[in-house]
Amino acid sequence: RFVEGFSRLALPLTKLMRKGENFVWNEEREKSFEELKQRLVSAPVLTLPSGSGGFQIYSDASKKGLGSVVFALKIWRHYLHGESCDIFTDHKSLKYIFTQRELNMRQRRWLELLKDYDTNIQYHPGKANVVADALSRKSGVIAGIKASLRIEPDLISRIKEAQKEDSEIWTIVENLDQQVEFHLDNDSVLWQDTRLVVPNDASLKEAL
Repeated sequence: RFVEGFSRLALPLTKLMRKGENFVWNEEREKSFEELKQRLVSAPVLTLPSGSGGFQIYSDASKKGLGSVVFALKIWRHYLHGESCDIFTDHKSLKYIFTQRELNMRQRRWLELLKDYDTNIQYHPGKANVVADALSRKSGVIAGIKASLRIEPDLISRIKEAQKEDSEIWTIVENLDQQVEFHLDNDSVLWQDTRLVVPNDASLKEAL
């Protein structure tokens, strides 16, 4: 159940879960508890789609590229099949997937599935695609990066976005199962063994 501002409203209660915190129920916590109960039965209330069409999906391209779009279509097939659907993704080249001449076998299978739907794939910049990107991430810190390179988080995000825009790098990602020396970390950033793959971008190289 979605509750807008949940973390702020629940803060007096979540503080009770901290190590060494004494369990003291006061007026502030009672107010927080009652407010959360009220929010659970008040508008806006999420509901199932009516099936009237015009669906929009925001998808993080992640490590699988087109696979993220296919996954979204599969899990929501009962809503999307037979309806028009706009898919917004932060992987720009997917806009042109229907016009590409050379595709591997996996991409061809995915295209066959896409043809079953009335879809329109549109580019949505990664920095604006924060909801889908955040939901697709795993929590945690890349220990190796933190310990050896000490790269700022925003720089890693810039490198990730630049990798998606680089056609040569994304070709490697799309065929990762055939690669031995390349791998993706938990944030879907491409590495060659222990070295970070940085696109040919002067500003990124200078920052590093």
